[in-house]
Amino acid sequence: MSSNYRNFRNNVPWLILFLEAVFIVLFYFVSSDDGAPISRIYPAFQDVNHMVIFGLGFFLMFLKRYGFSSTGFNLLIIALGVQCFMLIEGLLVFLLPSENEDSLTRITKATMSMTAVVISTGAVLGKANPVQLILMTVVELIVFRMSRWMNTTFLQVPDGIGMMHVHLFGAYFGLAVSSRFSEPSPRSEKNASTPKSDLLSMLGTLFLWVFWPSFNSVLVVHEKSKAICNTYFALAVSAVTAFVLSVLTTKDGKFRMAHIHSAVLAGGVAVGYTANSIEYPWIAMILGLLASVITILGSYCVQRCFNPALKIHDTSGVHFVFGLPGVLGALAQVVLFLINNWPTLPSLGYLVTIRIGAFCLTIAAALITGLITGFILNLKLFKTPVSKYFEDQFYWEVSCNVKL
Repeated sequence: MSSNYRNFRNNVPWLILFLEAVFIVLFYFVSSDDGAPISRIYPAFQDVNHMVIFGLGFFLMFLKRYGFSSTGFNLLIIALGVQCFMLIEGLLVFLLPSENEDSLTRITKATMSMTAVVISTGAVLGKANPVQLILMTVVELIVFRMSRWMNTTFLQVPDGIGMMHVHLFGAYFGLAVSSRFSEPSPRSEKNASTPKSDLLSMLGTLFLWVFWPSFNSVLVVHEKSKAICNTYFALAVSAVTAFVLSVLTTKDGKFRMAHIHSAVLAGGVAVGYTANSIEYPWIAMILGLLASVITILGSYCVQRCFNPALKIHDTSGVHFVFGLPGVLGALAQVVLFLINNWPTLPSLGYLVTIRIGAFCLTIAAALITGLITGFILNLKLFKTPVSKYFEDQFYWEVSCNVKL
């Protein structure tokens, strides 16, 4: 048994047990409120839970020798992260004057907030060990909640829109953390996929595609049906566009699974900010088309120019899957706000600045805290040997009969 494995065995279970004990003790002091009837929000909560557990879990399962870790660690950090977020919410209710929501709504927001963490995990997939992932989860949840609080308190951003910043925050926090991890050799055969792993990853994409309208509408109070329909139309057009561009941008004129895997979700990300305020479906459809184009064309630019220049290795491509469509959606919100309020043009300058400042604040908070978190995670105390990247066998009992 290697010394590295002994360190893993001595650190991980005790850290998890310590955190769970702390959560149980602190939950003793957190009040619970039954609140609204369960039938009002529980179906949408189920959809969001399916997205985060099944959808994102399988979505990250494309590495041929990291399948156990992709799905297993995803479940671990979500289970711990939701509890952590509930305690953060309880502390904010105690310290700050805010509306005390029912428990199911808070759990739903906690699960949605975990989307940011899972997206960030995709940027360091295969390179971060469980201890690093757990520490990153705690830090990211705290910072993301504080960025939402600053947006809603100082910039008067509705909380529903503030939650949609989850894609932006997760992508750029993950990129900043990834910049502090050493880049693996491009020739490493473990940093690759197989047709079987790509198929399982595409299964996650299908889960996300089906349940995304619930994600964009679960916190919407008014015009919920409009949010659902606009999200569906944006997703539909982004999916069709992905197939078209996939054929046009490949040398042999064939569909490429990597394009479909990433771009079909772009419309759901981009339309999240404006799903309940878009009056006509064709606007959502145009947004879905642009998002898909940006994702596929951006993947070439990001992978060939941006990442090498900044020495970033983005394992799952979260920048062009979630980050760029998120920026498009934030800008689209500003443009639609200008169009809808054009008659009151003299008074728009301040309001437009506020809306631009909101997503700039989110990105800045993600990048700064992500860099700091990356430095901390790469201290010798937490670091994993580079030779153990993209490898299930270091963490999991794998049968000798299983072909990796």
